[in-house]
Amino acid sequence: MSASCISGVVALAALLNVCTTPLLAQSIEEKTQVCAGCHGADGKPVDKTIPIIWGQQAGYIYIELRDFKRGDRKSDIMQPLASSMERDDMQAFAEYFSKKQWPDLGQPRALKEIAGRASTTNRSVGCTGCHLDHFQGDGTIPRLAGLSREYLTKTMTDFRTRARGNNPGMSDLMLAISPDDIAALAEFLSGL
Repeated sequence: MSASCISGVVALAALLNVCTTPLLAQSIEEKTQVCAGCHGADGKPVDKTIPIIWGQQAGYIYIELRDFKRGDRKSDIMQPLASSMERDDMQAFAEYFSKKQWPDLGQPRALKEIAGRASTTNRSVGCTGCHLDHFQGDGTIPRLAGLSREYLTKTMTDFRTRARGNNPGMSDLMLAISPDDIAALAEFLSGL
């Protein structure tokens, strides 16, 4: 089965699940079960290009769900899921996942040379100005420390190419650095 076919089957299954889950679900635990299909039942995503949502900042999760619903952030899977959610649902999901413990993906620390390049890149574009000293984020600013290298690379590249357009400021910052800088940042952040 091809990758696009598998993606289509996963999207259809998720959509069918989300369309029936709210009718039957009562508790937040039941309502969030649909998320485990991609983001992992243990908080470890099934695909490394999918973000960790366990332990992520509540404000950030809410904004991303809102942006998916409004169409400001694109995803064949997330847009249909978020489109059926009301504001209170989005806030409840965000609070629920933010209180979960961040999973350890067991990613290695970056080599000294890579960490040095990432540090230089951070100083040039000021990542820690928003994401804070240990890249833990706060409020509506996401935690970056410990996300997968693949997700970080994809996200920064999507901002750079403007494929992800829900934060124009991030696009401007990613355009100010090279693809090699993005690779170094992703490797460094994933090992924190």
